[in-house]
Parts: sequence; C-alpha cells; structure tokens
Amino acid sequence: MGEHALWRRLVAEFLGSAFLAAIVIGSGIAAQQLSPGDIGLELFENAAATAAGLYAIILMFGPVSGAHFNPLVSFVDAAFGGLRWTDASAYLGAQVAGCMGGAIVANVMFGLEAVSISTKHRASGPHFVSEVVATLGLILVIFALARSGRLASAPAAVGAYIGAAYWFTASTSFANPAIDVGRMFSNTFAGIAPSSVPVFIAAQVGGGMAGVALIRLLYPALTPAQAAGVVVPHESADGQELAGLAQADGAGG
Repeated sequence: MGEHALWRRLVAEFLGSAFLAAIVIGSGIAAQQLSPGDIGLELFENAAATAAGLYAIILMFGPVSGAHFNPLVSFVDAAFGGLRWTDASAYLGAQVAGCMGGAIVANVMFGLEAVSISTKHRASGPHFVSEVVATLGLILVIFALARSGRLASAPAAVGAYIGAAYWFTASTSFANPAIDVGRMFSNTFAGIAPSSVPVFIAAQVGGGMAGVALIRLLYPALTPAQAAGVVVPHESADGQELAGLAQADGAGG
C-alpha cells in the first residue's frame, strides 16, 4: 500500500476505533440502565451489541484500511509482511486516539460526564490468562482466514469470536490495547481502572506473540500478499484488490 493513501487509512482506523469504543461502552451503559442488578443479562446485552456492531464497522471501514482497529492486529500483520512497520505505528496512534474519542462520545450520549476515569479493577491471574487466550484466538481467526482465502468471512467470524469470548473468558475478552486505553475513560459497566491496563496489555502482547508462532506453525505458507488483505479485502493505493492477491495464492497450508 502506498504512502500517499496512508491518511485515508488512518482516518478509517480512527473512526472505526471510535465506533468500536462507543459500541462497547455505550451498550454497557445501556445494559446497566435497562437491566439494573442483573449482571448476566447486562453482559449478554453488551456482548450481543459488540458482536453485531463489530460486524458492521468492519464492513463499513474495511474497504479503506482493512479494519484493524487493534494495534496487535496491525503489528502482527507487519510481522507477516502485510503492512509496513511505519504504517503499523501510525495505525497505533489512530486506534488509541479513536478509542479514547469513542469512550468520551459514549459517555456524552448517555448524559454522563465526558470523561470519568474508571475505578473497576480487573487485574488478576485469571484475567491475565483470559487476555492471553482471547488475543491468541483473535489472531488465529484473522490470519487463518487470510491464508485460506476466506477474508470475506472475517466480519462475521471476528464478530462471532469476540461475542463468544465475552462469555468463555473471565476478562470478557478485551483483546485490544487500544480499547484498554479507551475504556479507562468511562467509569461504567465496560470500564477498566488505569492500574489494570498494563496487566491487560502485557497479556495481550503475549497472546499476540503466541498467535504469530502458531500461525507460522499451522500456516507456514502465509504470504505477505495474503497478510496484506487483513482483516477484510481492501485496495492498495494503486487500486489493486488485496483480497484478490490472497485468493490467487490459493488456500491450504
């Protein structure tokens, strides 16, 4: 992808990350208001909205930037040659800024203070392991689809995985350092205390590294052209369809 298109991709990553944070935090606030005291129902409502919203925003912004919305996805993509390291670093800034902005918008939409630092402490051994597992699974889903030429299924697959991981992990599957930072700014259902964020990020980085190792083991023939289509098919600066490159390289190991 050419550098002259970078600004468009950064705008897409910023907006997509902002929508992601607004969906996660806003649906958490709504769940608390609609189902007070019923934590199970609140979690179901939050998970369902997040899964559906993630599906939609990947379709919305994917054709421009690939819809990473997650620094670890961007850096793993760079590790496989699908994205320049400098571009991945630029994505990081856009993603973090977007999640912070989305958190503020979510607070304002529900009549809360624009910024309210979360006091919800989440750092524990089970949470650490959960974030390793959640992030590992997310990386495997995305890059397995890239190798097998099925990136068109990524919006549904990623949304379904995150929705499920809300329930099978103790941490409710953050799996994204940018959303960790954004969720600090909302002292609501989906918030996380600043002191817990380093633990989550460390676990997520560990899960991402494990994901790279497993992808290399399971899909050793993954090419830079295939990785360049992550998360969903999008175009390079010269208009070439990156998904087409991935599919042309074929499926399988």
